[in-house]
Amino acid sequence: MSFDLAQLQATHRGAAQSLHRDHVNPKWMQALKLIGFDHEYVRAESQYLWDAKGNRYLDMIGGYAVCNVGRNHPVIRKALTDFLASQTPSMVQFDASILPGLLARQLKGRVGKDLDRVFFTNSGTEGIEAAIKFSRCATGRPTMLYEKGAFHGLSTGALAMNGCESFRSGFEPHPKDFRALPFNDLVSLERELARGDVAGFVVEPIQGKGVNVHSYGFLAEASALCHRHGALFVVDEVQTGVGRTGSFLAIDQEGAVEPDIVVLSKGLSGGYVPVGAVMTKTTVWDKVFSRLDRAIVHSSTFHMSGLAMVAGLATLSVLEDERLAENATQMGALLRNGLEAMKPRFEFIGAIRQRGLMIGIEFAKPSSLTLRMAWRMIHALDDNLFTQAVTIPLMQDHRILSQVAGHAIPVLKLTPPLTISSDDVTDFLGAFEKTMIGIHRFPGPAWDALRRIAMNSLRTNHAAPKIAQELDVHQAAAEWLGESDTTDQRTDSRK
Repeated sequence: MSFDLAQLQATHRGAAQSLHRDHVNPKWMQALKLIGFDHEYVRAESQYLWDAKGNRYLDMIGGYAVCNVGRNHPVIRKALTDFLASQTPSMVQFDASILPGLLARQLKGRVGKDLDRVFFTNSGTEGIEAAIKFSRCATGRPTMLYEKGAFHGLSTGALAMNGCESFRSGFEPHPKDFRALPFNDLVSLERELARGDVAGFVVEPIQGKGVNVHSYGFLAEASALCHRHGALFVVDEVQTGVGRTGSFLAIDQEGAVEPDIVVLSKGLSGGYVPVGAVMTKTTVWDKVFSRLDRAIVHSSTFHMSGLAMVAGLATLSVLEDERLAENATQMGALLRNGLEAMKPRFEFIGAIRQRGLMIGIEFAKPSSLTLRMAWRMIHALDDNLFTQAVTIPLMQDHRILSQVAGHAIPVLKLTPPLTISSDDVTDFLGAFEKTMIGIHRFPGPAWDALRRIAMNSLRTNHAAPKIAQELDVHQAAAEWLGESDTTDQRTDSRK
C-alpha cells in the first residue's frame, strides 16, 4: 500500500476536530469550541491562514512566536525540499556533519558576547533543561533562581521554575533548590545571591506570560550581580529572540548585558522543524564537557537533525535578507501608537507594553459605575473571562487570531509574524477599536457572549468561580447568568 499524503488529507478533510476529540486531547477541543476557535485551517501563507470555506484570517499569534518569518516561506520550504532531495545523511551520530557547524557559526556571528559554544536542542524547554544542568556543573552549586510570573517550559526542571501555579498544580512535589524572586527586583536578587549557593539566575528579557518588561538597566545590573557572586546569568530568549523585539536578541537593546548562557528556539525554526540552541561561554562549556569520556555527557538523539539545521540556516538568511527585525520595529511602533491613541477613549485599556512585535495590552478596572459593575461581575465568575471578551469578537467578527497572555492575566498578547504590513496593522487597529466600542456597551452583544461562555464553564466545571467570596456579587452574577427569576424581569425592562 502506497502512502499518498494529498489523498489522505483530502479524505479526512473536515474530520480534524473529531480526530483530536477521539484520539488526542478532547479537553482541548472542548476549550476551543467554548471560545469559538474550533476552526480547521487548510492553507497558510506568511501572516495569513485560510479555512476550507476560503475565509482569510490575520494571524496575530504566529504560533506562539514561532513563525517569525511567516508561514510557509518559499525560501525555507525550498531549502527543506532540497535537503530531502539531496539524500544527505542525517543523524549518523558518530560523525560531524557540516550543517550544525555552519548554523553554530552563523549564530555566534549574530549574538557575539563571547558565547562561543553551541548545543542544539529540539525545543526551548530542552534548552532550559540544559541550562540548568550546565549552570550546576559549571559552578558546583545547586540553586537556580527565577522570577515570579516566569515561563521557562513544562518539563520537570523547567516546571520547577514556572511562575504560573495553574501549570505547576497537580505535579507536586517539584524538585528542590529552585527559588522565586519578585519580578524586576535587584535587591531581592542580590540578597539571594549573597547566600552563596546559587548556580544561575534564569530570566526572560520580557516575560511571555503577561508581556512584562523589565526596567531599563535591570538586566545589565543583574548580570553584573551574578558574576560578582559567582553565579551564571542565563537568558531565556526562546520567545524574544530571532528578531522578535526589533533586534536579534532582546538583550541587545538593554545596555551592557553579559550572559553566560543564552537559550534560543521558536523563531529559529522557520515555522517548520523544531530546533533550539543553547549558547554558552567557553568557560562554562569546558566545565561540562571536561574530558574525552564526557564528550557526550549531555546529548539528544535528534538535537542536530539535518532538517532542523537547514531550517535554522534558511531562517537566518530570510531574517537578514528581508530585514524582518527592522520591520518588527516599524510595525510594532505603528501598533503601539495606534493603541496609545485609543486609551483616552476606552476605560478598559490600561498599560500598553511593547518591544518590536511582542505586545501586551493590559485591561484595567474602569472608572464609570456601570462598567465597573460589569468588570466586577465577570471577575467574580472567572478571572480569565474578560480578555476572552476581546479575543472572541476579534476572531468571530474580524477573523483575527489573538491570545490571552496567561491564566488569569487580563492582557491581550500579540506576537504576529514579523512579515506583517502597515495594512495589517490598520486592519487590526480598526477591528480592535470596534471590539472596544462593543465591550464598552453594557449590556450588549459582547457581554452576552461572555454570559454564554460563563454558563457553559460553570456547567462543565471549566471555570473556578470566586462568587462565594462576596454574596452581593454572587447574587448579581447569578441574576445576570439567568440563575435567578429576577433575570427575566431585568431583561424585559431593558427592551
